[in-house]
Amino acid sequence: MTHLPRTANIAPMDPTDQALSAASAAADTSGLPERGAEPPFVLIEPLKRTAPIVFASPHSGRRYPPELLADARVGLISLRRSEDAYVDELFAGAAAHGATVLTASVARAYVDLNRDPGELDPDMFDERPPPTPLTSSARVQAGLGAIPRICGDGQNIYRRKLSLDEAERRLASVYRPYHAMLRNLLGETRAQFGCSVLIDCHSMPSNARGAHAPDIVLGDRFGASCHPSVTALAEATLRRLGYRVARNTPFAGGHITQSYGRPMSHAHALQIEINRALYVDERTLERTSGYARIRADMSRLAEALNAANLHQSLA
Repeated sequence: MTHLPRTANIAPMDPTDQALSAASAAADTSGLPERGAEPPFVLIEPLKRTAPIVFASPHSGRRYPPELLADARVGLISLRRSEDAYVDELFAGAAAHGATVLTASVARAYVDLNRDPGELDPDMFDERPPPTPLTSSARVQAGLGAIPRICGDGQNIYRRKLSLDEAERRLASVYRPYHAMLRNLLGETRAQFGCSVLIDCHSMPSNARGAHAPDIVLGDRFGASCHPSVTALAEATLRRLGYRVARNTPFAGGHITQSYGRPMSHAHALQIEINRALYVDERTLERTSGYARIRADMSRLAEALNAANLHQSLA
C-alpha cells in the first residue's frame, strides 16, 4: 500500500484525517498517474472495509495549478467560488465507519470531474473541437463544461483562448486518473460485497435551493441511478438529524451519478448536495460555527448506511 501525502491545498484536512490517507494498487492502471507523479486525488481507506460504500467528492479540490492562475483574469477568491468548499473534510469521517473516501485535490476551475470529457466549449479554444452533441450541451452553453469557461460567481475565467492540447493535458493528468481510481474502487467493492454504493458528495450555493429551501438535496435521477431503499435511508437519517431534505429538485444528479449508477448491475449512485450557508461564509469561504455540526452529521450518515448492511439487500 502506497501512502499519498496530502496535496498542496489551501486548507488541508485535520492531521487525524491525513493519517488515514492511502492509495492502494489498482488492478486496472490505465488512466492512473504515472509512478512519481502527484496524483490528482486523495484516497482515504478504512482499517477494514465493512460497507460497500464509496464516498467521492469531485469538486472540493483546492490545488490551483500555476498555469491556471497565470491565465486567469479573475482573482483566487472568484476561482474558489467554483469549489464545493471543504466537502472533502465533511465526509472524511466516513472512513471510520467502514467506507472508502475519494476526494479530488485539483480545483474544479481547472477541470470539472463531473462532466463528460467531450463537453468542451468550442469558443474557448483557438482550434475548435469537432462538433458533437456534447460540445453544445446545456452545461457547455452555460460555461460549465469539462474545462469551465466561467467561475462560481459567473465571471469569465480566461484572458485568452486555450489550445486543445492544453485541454487534453488537463484531461490526461487530472480527469482520467480520478475516474480510473473511482472505477477501480467501485469494481473492487462489487467484487468484495456483490454490490457498490457511490455517494457523490457536493455542496450548493444557498441561492440555488429552490422555492422550498431544502438544506440537502438527494439526487438519484428520479430512481434511475440508485435503489430507492438507499435514497430512503439517507433521507430518513438526514431528516432525523434535523435537516430539510428534497429529492431531485433542483439537482437530480450529474454526469457521475448518471455514469456510475446502474442498479440492474448492482451499482448504485446517489448524489448529495449540502447548502453551503450551513457551514461556510459564502462571501469569504471561511468555515462558520456550523461546520462542526455538518461534519459530525455526515459521519452519522455514513454510520447509518454502514449499519444497514446494504450488501445483504442490494447484492
